[in-house]
Amino acid sequence: MGPLLCCLGIAVLLCRGLACPGPCSCSTKKNGRLLAECAYKELPEVPRGLSPNVTILTLSANRIGWLWRGAFAEVPEVQSLWLGYNQIGGAEPGAFATLSQLKNLDLSHNKMVTFPWQDLRNLSGLQILKLNNNRLAGLPRDAFQALAELRSLWLNDNQLTTLADGTFHPLPSLSQLQLFNNPFNCSCKLFWLKRWAESTSVSLTKGGSTLCAAPGRMRGRAVTDIPAHQCVAPSVQLTYLSKLDNTVLPDGLTLSLHCSVAGSPLPQIRWRIQTPGRGVEIDGPNVARDGSLSPSGRVKQSQERFLVFKNGTMAIPKFSKEDEGTYTCIAINDVGTREVSVNVALAGSENPAEDLLQDDPHASPLGGRSCYKGDEMDPVGAGEKLVIVYHVPREVKGTAGGAVPQVGLVTLLLALGIVLGW
Repeated sequence: MGPLLCCLGIAVLLCRGLACPGPCSCSTKKNGRLLAECAYKELPEVPRGLSPNVTILTLSANRIGWLWRGAFAEVPEVQSLWLGYNQIGGAEPGAFATLSQLKNLDLSHNKMVTFPWQDLRNLSGLQILKLNNNRLAGLPRDAFQALAELRSLWLNDNQLTTLADGTFHPLPSLSQLQLFNNPFNCSCKLFWLKRWAESTSVSLTKGGSTLCAAPGRMRGRAVTDIPAHQCVAPSVQLTYLSKLDNTVLPDGLTLSLHCSVAGSPLPQIRWRIQTPGRGVEIDGPNVARDGSLSPSGRVKQSQERFLVFKNGTMAIPKFSKEDEGTYTCIAINDVGTREVSVNVALAGSENPAEDLLQDDPHASPLGGRSCYKGDEMDPVGAGEKLVIVYHVPREVKGTAGGAVPQVGLVTLLLALGIVLGW
């Protein structure tokens, strides 16, 4: 009885290991892998009852319409998963997250509009990913961040109009990429792909068919034909506007910075201000053409101290010690981003040159170069980029000839040159 019971036990274990749903056929390959063949069975969903030892699962050419979270929880050892030629419109986040052994994933020829890109973070061993012939209109820049082993990526025949800069940079093992038959809008947002395609060793299969659908002047031309002269990364230059005309400023000192930008398309200007007490981000002008502040609903209270004009000038009325800090101008267009910063400090002295030398031992005294209205900040200075603004008490004659103390702007000195950001 003992040997018989032992044999029965082994048989039960083998049966459990080869568990197979009715519509499928399961077998063991020569290499020891367990194959579950469930293709062409008119299945509306992933079948239940599969063996946890399955390493190859074929579900192609069925009627599966959606992949739910946990759909493959029964088969955590799957290395190859074939789901092509179904009617899959999307997958719930977590649908593939448990398949940490997956090497081949085929979702081609479906109707996928959405895909759980975050699931790919758990599929670090993935080597082949087929998402071609679907309805994907976009994908996040970091979609393939974790796929260091990916060798072949199929994205052709989708609805992709653009791709985020650097989408394929995290793929050191990539050797084959298919992008053809997508309605690419060949604006400067896609210029990075031209540069990448020209420099990479990756094989762009049918690369001549990776064509532009828009704009009109580019329709039918290859993505690699995007004109370089129309797509120029931003350059940015910061200018310190000053007044040295002995004008009395009864309302206090107004600090003005002007940000000049160049590039194609013309960059947008943003400002970032960091003072000891706060940090402020300003995405665009908050002063209208008539000089009025934009409606309060559009301007945060923290931004009201900083007047930003459409021409790239920022003014800070009644500039005080609380406004000291780092002022950064950021230029952004479809090709890239550039920024330049300046540290601004306020000081008072009867002899500004003395304080300037204390702050910057390499600076020139008053007899040296000064900043006049519209001067560019000297880009050759080393070290910190620091502007020191001086204001000292003055006496202004009143109407009766009496002396009226006022705060006036005596001089504006540049301690260390501001760099040009290119």
